[in-house]
Amino acid sequence: METTNMKNFQQHFDAYIKQVVETSNPLVINAENPDHSVVLMSKRDFDANEETMYLLSNSALMGRIRRGDAQVAAGKTTRHQLRNPGT
Repeated sequence: METTNMKNFQQHFDAYIKQVVETSNPLVINAENPDHSVVLMSKRDFDANEETMYLLSNSALMGRIRRGDAQVAAGKTTRHQLRNPGT
């Protein structure tokens, strides 16, 4: 993860925003007080992270996912032909 300081971030704001969005690599912006440092990430990556955290925090859903994974690992799957919605 790349890091920079606040002054450098301010001077190169547009370039850092473009870099973070295009590479999906977060940027740590260090402040003099470490408690005031921040991490910059794209909205797309933030949304994906929030969804992942929601899924991981939902124990009922995670149980269903684990059961499905176990079924796939045990070969207990069936292939289905998908239909076209208009037919």
